[in-house]
Amino acid sequence: MIFGNFTDWNIKNILIRIIVSAILGFTIGSDREMKHRAAGAKTITVVCLGATLVMLTEQYIQIYFPGIANMTRMAAQVISGVGFLGVGTIIISNHKVRGLTTAATLWTSACVGLAVGIGFVDGGVLISLVLLVVLHVSPYVEKRLTKNSRYFSLIVDIDRPHSLHTVIQNIKACGITIESFEVMKPRYKGDPVSVYMTLHSAQPMEHSALYDLITQSDNVLSVDFI
Repeated sequence: MIFGNFTDWNIKNILIRIIVSAILGFTIGSDREMKHRAAGAKTITVVCLGATLVMLTEQYIQIYFPGIANMTRMAAQVISGVGFLGVGTIIISNHKVRGLTTAATLWTSACVGLAVGIGFVDGGVLISLVLLVVLHVSPYVEKRLTKNSRYFSLIVDIDRPHSLHTVIQNIKACGITIESFEVMKPRYKGDPVSVYMTLHSAQPMEHSALYDLITQSDNVLSVDFI
């Protein structure tokens, strides 16, 4: 064990588990707080501490009331229950999904709390460190991978419905395939039309190049990449 063995049932180990759980939960939550996400330091710390209490209670029951409870039953309820809490952070608007990472972080923080609560402090600390690294590094990796992608999801606003066919023909004429197509509620007042498209280019293309290509038409009001 890297940090020591904290599985024995005594007041010292109990306090260490609770303190470590609070520190890890607060650290993970602070990272989300700095990014102005829905679940911040308070929420994730409370989730982590709650999960830790569940495992402490499990061990307490096993020691003082042996055979009464299944050691894994309460933990399973935490893992499934936090999933419902995470759903509340997910927002879908105009084909944009927000809050998935926050929901996953909430669920993972509960798992960290369970690990620390049963005395597996090493696992809780290491997973928390890896989680923070992934949350900071993955955006840069994703940006690099999608820089020259061949697939694009975007919303195009067109001045009037009759111009839709012209815009589609201009896109196809450039060798771009329309994988999916959906007319949405207009985002502008008047008689415009908003269209959600998934496009596929035969060659890698940057967002800026596709934007310039689509906005060459005077009928296009705006282009938003998703």
